[in-house]
Amino acid sequence: MADFVQAQIKGDQVVVFLKPSCPYCVLAKDVLSKYSFKSGHLNFVDISGRDDMGAIQDYLQNITGARTVPRVFIGGECIGGGSDVQGLDNSGKLKGMLQKIGALQ
Repeated sequence: MADFVQAQIKGDQVVVFLKPSCPYCVLAKDVLSKYSFKSGHLNFVDISGRDDMGAIQDYLQNITGARTVPRVFIGGECIGGGSDVQGLDNSGKLKGMLQKIGALQ
């Protein structure tokens, strides 16, 4: 499982592990959708319905401290979940983080 998760988390990307039915996942997607990403720099990983969903969440807990989704990674670092993304956006910090990794057009 570690290999799958680590393969998704790339240094110059924003990666969101999510379940489409989760309201906080929808919130994270909505906030991120306000930005113009370069092709290939925003990746939503839907873990719902996967046979290894529990193992993915267990591994995310090991590396981030939380098992819940969404788990949002910017430049390989977990910044938290939906409320965290919204807070960074509201404070103006999110745009700078996205620019720093070269993800925006």
